[in-house]
Amino acid sequence: MSQTIETVGALFDLRRHGHRLAVVTPDGTEVSYHDLADRVSEVVDELGSDRRLLHVTARNDLDSLVTYLAGLQGGHVVLLAADDSLRSVYDPEKVHDLHPDLALLLSTSGSTGSPKLVRLSMANLRANAASIAQYLDIRATDRASATLPMHYCYGLSVINSNLLSGAGLLLSDKSVVDNDFWDMFGRYGGTSLHGVPYTFELLDELGFDQMDLPSLRYITQAGGRLAPADVRRYARLGQQRGWRFFVMYGQTEATARMAYLPPDLAADNPAAVGVPIPGGSFDIAEDGELIYRGPNVMLGYAEKPADLALGRTIDALPTGDIARRNAAGLYEIVGRKSRFAKMFGLRIDLPNVEQLLAGNGFQVVCVDSGDSLVIAVLDGDVERVSEIVHARTGLPPSSICVVRVERFPRLPNGKMDYQAIRRMAPDRPARERTVRQAFARVLGRREIADDASFVSLGGDSLSHVRMSIELERVLGRVPVGWHTMPVAQLERLRPRRSAGAMVETDIVLRAIAITLIVGTHVGLFTIMGGAHLLLVIAGWSFARFGLSHARPSGAILRSTTRIAIPSMAWLTYRMFVSDNVTPANVFLVNNYLDTGTWAYWFIEVLVQILLFLAIVFAIPGVANFERRHRFGFAFTGLCAAVAVLVLLESTGVTPEWGLSTHGVLWFFMLGWMAQRATTGTRKCVVLGVCLLLVPDFLGHPLREIVVMGGVLALMVVPRLVVPKPLVRLVGLLAGASLYIYLTHYAVYLSLLPYLPLLPVAAITLAIGVVAWRGAEWVRCGWRRSHAYTALET
Repeated sequence: MSQTIETVGALFDLRRHGHRLAVVTPDGTEVSYHDLADRVSEVVDELGSDRRLLHVTARNDLDSLVTYLAGLQGGHVVLLAADDSLRSVYDPEKVHDLHPDLALLLSTSGSTGSPKLVRLSMANLRANAASIAQYLDIRATDRASATLPMHYCYGLSVINSNLLSGAGLLLSDKSVVDNDFWDMFGRYGGTSLHGVPYTFELLDELGFDQMDLPSLRYITQAGGRLAPADVRRYARLGQQRGWRFFVMYGQTEATARMAYLPPDLAADNPAAVGVPIPGGSFDIAEDGELIYRGPNVMLGYAEKPADLALGRTIDALPTGDIARRNAAGLYEIVGRKSRFAKMFGLRIDLPNVEQLLAGNGFQVVCVDSGDSLVIAVLDGDVERVSEIVHARTGLPPSSICVVRVERFPRLPNGKMDYQAIRRMAPDRPARERTVRQAFARVLGRREIADDASFVSLGGDSLSHVRMSIELERVLGRVPVGWHTMPVAQLERLRPRRSAGAMVETDIVLRAIAITLIVGTHVGLFTIMGGAHLLLVIAGWSFARFGLSHARPSGAILRSTTRIAIPSMAWLTYRMFVSDNVTPANVFLVNNYLDTGTWAYWFIEVLVQILLFLAIVFAIPGVANFERRHRFGFAFTGLCAAVAVLVLLESTGVTPEWGLSTHGVLWFFMLGWMAQRATTGTRKCVVLGVCLLLVPDFLGHPLREIVVMGGVLALMVVPRLVVPKPLVRLVGLLAGASLYIYLTHYAVYLSLLPYLPLLPVAAITLAIGVVAWRGAEWVRCGWRRSHAYTALET
């Protein structure tokens, strides 16, 4: 045991880096190497000295990192997994016969559903981490983004190589499309980005080539083949901007890395995987298969608990890739040895089928599914693809299943999700269709690609209420960050059932706010502040959804349209049947013209704010600037809104400044800033702003409690437990809040002479819900008919 512990200490001597920053957690907590060492030592003591199998369900958080390090330091065998699916095979509660060299077990794929694991030694980990640190030139002053899953060998290699070098880790489970990712990266001077091919698709959508990242030193890419044109483009971009671009090649069986492409050779050799890492070597077998040798080659596989007692069973690693060495001495992967299918007595080379279709102008991914060939085609002619494959392979048309997708499905580690493509065949399980059907039903889409997300499908703050409730019904929970998660990833989540349901706090608050508005106006009670709370929630939702798009301006305009069009239609009707609604109300500008009723001021303000922000974010560079300074941008916007309010109030420009856009814009900005408050310090800043501004503006204790309590709940309690019988009611009221607000003045005034107050309030809310569902039915019906028309043409 002592020998094993000494080996671990040689790999991660945390204390020698003193009080240098080691980790920044997802919530912004800073942990020094000294503090990290203390935490690890505490867990080592808790684990005890009896060597055992330690199952770690890995998340990109401090607890998972500390447990992983403690397991290694304590001489245990750590099984890093994405979920608990392997516990039934490798039960950590049982006593296992563990080989002395065994230190770590990793899954061979992006999913831990298979019991086949890679057995790694401490020597494997040490050799690979040291090699990576050497060729990347990792320094103690570096700050590495650690967003890839920890249970994925690429993500773990980032952690190991940077901790070995005394660098800092920016731990996060956020994607590069999330504002919080760039907020952390900019605040802590991130020096390295690490991504799979899909990451670079997202970076392109974000306009990465226009982003200013002065602290960035290098970018690494692994986890699959990046198109040569993209390799060349990023290599040249790095040369222009002063950072290096490393293409890397590896497998879990080699702990992580086997080769890297030197940045200065990438532009001229974009199809190559490069040279072996320091300490490693390649051979090409007679059949063209690439063979790797090095101290990072695994001990072997484990397919059952008894295999954990085995020592080294292999010395060289057959990669399964067909390779060649080019004139520059760099290795290139030209095919995959194992991607063959045997159907109807025919041996089908899947990469050749993909290349055949690529030569005919189709982007496809092929997988075999027993007695059929499943082909995912990117926005292509399904029938033409089937005809080409039938003519070339001889497979019967009934065994060729071609599915049109908007994007290819990928695993959490960014690799192609072949299992998801197999599930596209007609006989996929019913529950998987249910998640997809929820998206189709809410968003009015005919087809939902596996890696489409709520945001990428055009979801916004208006549709997220219904989508969140639908997901809660299907899954029994709404996972954090669901709005940017691919549909296929949501489908893989296990349903959870309980007496209560976890509903997002902003949905509950929206339902409460609209109920307070109607109840107060009817006279059932007097609790004001609901409209101002709705403005805060609008700002929160804007920051969460509106700014999640690569180009926010278009998304903001779409959301504005969804508010403005039904509002203007309703007010046009009201203008012809009532005396106090005027064209100024219809065009949503009465809060400045003062020729009609002030009853609809909230709608006017919201539309005007969104139009203004659509213009702001259409200015080149603004979206990228906001991504780099998320909290600062929102705080500056709030200060500007308050300054404009003070200036215009002193001039008396408008008759009702408290109901004008410039008068209440800061409530919207307060919600925006609260959503960006990801650290304790920032949350305190938001609460300080509340205490400073809200009482001065509202001047009524109960009103102040409604607004400030809502802000506090949004920041501190992301989800609330709601009894299941009430979930549907909460969802209906929150989703229909716009339509309830629009219709309630006409409804309750006509009912008050005939009914008691409680039935009046209930009927008023119900009619607003009916109006909302009718509008949603029309909208989704139009989208589906539009989609069918587009497919037919």
